[in-house]
Amino acid sequence: MDPEWNDSQPIYRQIRDRVVAMILDGLLKDGDPLPSVRTVATESRVNPLTVLKAYQQIEGEGLVEKRRGLGMFVNTGARDLLLRAERQRFLSEQWPAVAATIRRLGLTQAQLADAGRAPTRKED
Repeated sequence: MDPEWNDSQPIYRQIRDRVVAMILDGLLKDGDPLPSVRTVATESRVNPLTVLKAYQQIEGEGLVEKRRGLGMFVNTGARDLLLRAERQRFLSEQWPAVAATIRRLGLTQAQLADAGRAPTRKED
């Protein structure tokens, strides 16, 4: 995990969001162990209690389970659960602004489809 933090939200929330992104991106799959609290704390230079708080939040969301003496593991179906929630959040929170911009700019479906197929350029 990248140890750079921003001031827009608490660090435990940023850790939670990074684990969620790893699940969504397929880097963590059903049954995979999460990195240990100690490992994440050391690599990220944060207090282990901060990492534990993030992991407890993820566990409370039903995405991972704690196995006594073994650590935390991604629950079966966690990615599907996240996809449903993230899609709904996108449609209710972000899509209205995107749709308004599309209308404002007069973009056509063909233009949007072409833009979606175009390879994205990665900034260095």
